[in-house]
Amino acid sequence: MTNVTPTTSSSKAVTPAGVQSSAGKNTIAEGVVQKVAGIAAREVRGVHALGGGAARALGAIRGVINQQDHGQGVSVEVGETQVAADIVIVAEYPVELQRVADDVRKSVSDAISQVVGMQVTEVNVTVSDVHLPSDDADKGESDKNEARVL
Repeated sequence: MTNVTPTTSSSKAVTPAGVQSSAGKNTIAEGVVQKVAGIAAREVRGVHALGGGAARALGAIRGVINQQDHGQGVSVEVGETQVAADIVIVAEYPVELQRVADDVRKSVSDAISQVVGMQVTEVNVTVSDVHLPSDDADKGESDKNEARVL
């Protein structure tokens, strides 16, 4: 779904999306709102990744070919003047999970309000996993232990 904001032909009416226009309509696609929310969520300290297991696996494949999906782990519902968002995150260990979730909620809400210019009705944050520093260390050690030649 996209957000279509009609404007009037009167002199410079301010539309609900916050953009001034003399005539016409503004359309903001859901994918754009999703990308803005994803970028804002990733900027929060303590967020390791966005999305559940399957989304992260697909994201890893995209990363190999250098094509990151900024909307991964984010779903949005866009109305005429309002947005609701659901964000799934993987948090770094050890962080206060409630604080990280609250910070993600604020960051996403502020970004949508400022960049998209729409009212945010709710931002639901789900912490689906916790990333341990040892996860990266174990991966590096297993690579070292593998035979390099046959």
